Amino acid sequence: MAFTVTEIAEALGAKLFGASDISISGAAEPAMAGSEDLALAMDPKYAEGLSAGQARAAIVWDGADWQALGLEAALVVPRPRYAMSGLTTLLDPGPEIVSGIHPSAVIDPTARIADGAAIGPLVVVGPRADIGPNARIAAHVSVAEDARIGADALILSGVKIGARVVIGDRFICQPGAVIGSDGFSFVTPDKSRVEEARESLGTETEALNTSWTRIHSLGAVEIGDDVEIGANTTIDRGTIRSTRIGHRTKLDNLVHIGHNVEVGEDTLLCGQVGIAGSTKIGNRVVMAGQCGVNDNIFVGDDVVAGGATKIFTNVPAGRVMLGYPAMKMEQFLEASRNWRRLPRAMADIKALKNSVSNDGEDD
Repeated sequence: MAFTVTEIAEALGAKLFGASDISISGAAEPAMAGSEDLALAMDPKYAEGLSAGQARAAIVWDGADWQALGLEAALVVPRPRYAMSGLTTLLDPGPEIVSGIHPSAVIDPTARIADGAAIGPLVVVGPRADIGPNARIAAHVSVAEDARIGADALILSGVKIGARVVIGDRFICQPGAVIGSDGFSFVTPDKSRVEEARESLGTETEALNTSWTRIHSLGAVEIGDDVEIGANTTIDRGTIRSTRIGHRTKLDNLVHIGHNVEVGEDTLLCGQVGIAGSTKIGNRVVMAGQCGVNDNIFVGDDVVAGGATKIFTNVPAGRVMLGYPAMKMEQFLEASRNWRRLPRAMADIKALKNSVSNDGEDD
């Protein structure tokens, strides 16, 4: 699908300079742009790339001499990275999922498929499941009994949605995600080695001869509106109450959400984040890749955690955290500077000890 630069400017709220009728069918880096691509040259460092490519139109930095750069049209946006969201939305055709229900799909007679839904090859929809209007479900997806999926969902290949899961409108789920698997919850007849370790804070105790017994997951998963789930992410069902993901929250690839966890609204969890069971994550929280959060604690609203941060205790709202164990970012940076100074400090201490020893021998 092609758009004129005028249509793109209107969609992005951009200022348009030059020709208004150039046809655009894609976006590209300046040096690799063809004649029908919109070059993305939002910074002066891309000026040289424009001369190497063939773009007739580009998004340029404010104040750029676009004519001297050889362009026929230029767009200027107030916030370039935000404009990328609008541009990619406009140009992305989305996956090809044919309307209607594919002949190979297995739909239980008691399931409800709303108008406008598209169900791809080899999809399985279980008893009493409810698929909302205009939902698009790609190949090899399974939706278990009593699950409910809202309007305008996009569920890509290989996603597994478990029993009783409830999902809001405009849901996007990338391939291979599993929503509503059993929680990892086991108990021993007598006090376990883990319980002993927690109580003794790691003091050596006699090994206990016992085995693990499953606690079944009777709860479900509840997901709000406008939530996005990354590839191969897993969200466990709650033990009794549901695991919950709030409106507009985004989960990256390979994120794990344990049983009974509550994640607030507008929260962003990046790749390989793991949240242990029964923890509560607030609104507008951001966790960078490989963050880990202990069970049965809370992380307050507006907390930001840097990459690989390990959170073991409650975090008040608004904190910026970093490190293992997690601490305020400014404390971690000070501590890391001190760690780098340790070799020199140890050498100074050793020299001082030698000096004191030698002075003692002289006496």
